[in-house]
Amino acid sequence: MLTDASAESADLTLTLSEAGAGRPVLILHGGGGPATVAGIAQHLSRIAHTITPVHPGWDGTPRPAWLTGMDDLALAYLHTLRERRLRDVLVVGSSLGGWIAAEMAVRDSAGSITGLVLIDAVGVQVETEPITDFFGLDARGVAEHSWHDSGRYHLDPADIPAEELARRQSNMATMRILAGDPYMHDPKLLRRLGHVQTPALLLWGESDRIVTPAYGAAYADAFGNGRLEVIPKAGHLPQIEQPEATFALIDAHLRRTSDPFHQQ
Repeated sequence: MLTDASAESADLTLTLSEAGAGRPVLILHGGGGPATVAGIAQHLSRIAHTITPVHPGWDGTPRPAWLTGMDDLALAYLHTLRERRLRDVLVVGSSLGGWIAAEMAVRDSAGSITGLVLIDAVGVQVETEPITDFFGLDARGVAEHSWHDSGRYHLDPADIPAEELARRQSNMATMRILAGDPYMHDPKLLRRLGHVQTPALLLWGESDRIVTPAYGAAYADAFGNGRLEVIPKAGHLPQIEQPEATFALIDAHLRRTSDPFHQQ
């Protein structure tokens, strides 16, 4: 685990994990924290240089008071790419992390990003497919909306150790600050995505009820160069329920979008 003091602001310190060598891949977790993308990072570290941040405010990391939106995180991560002179970057984002990846893509004036993978991402408003009010769900509702096999992944809060429950509650409080109003989207993002020509692969669990596959299709169509792949027998986190299918699609996109002239 490394810390990276970003010049974006003197009081912002990013907590990063890095592994592997090769093409840089920035892996952005969702509201559940870095554990939700740990499998992706471990898999890709065999063939690429993975950089996996903990978003400020998650898992006890500090969040400066001015950092109140996904655009702030997008700019901070873009600054990190520029500061490190990283090129030909693949950005992989799950859920909230996919939203950050999309915000990065519309602001990437330096052309550092050459590929995107958004996994069951939130971040845009699709009138016909509203995002489920995650904050209003109880533990059973979270499982039923998030997983294909909800019985396997449902956890009764009474069975969760106090320290872990406190971590989850703190992460949820941070998510409310960064994504609660407007709820889980940037009203301007959908129309801006048409200017993004970076190849974007959108991976979607067929059983996701937080953001449906129809929402994912509208998201993919909004990109200048977007494509949707639906993963059977998976919900909001296909990288956990169907890792082999998910990793195979990511690997193919990694190869398809690589630019050898930009690699370090």
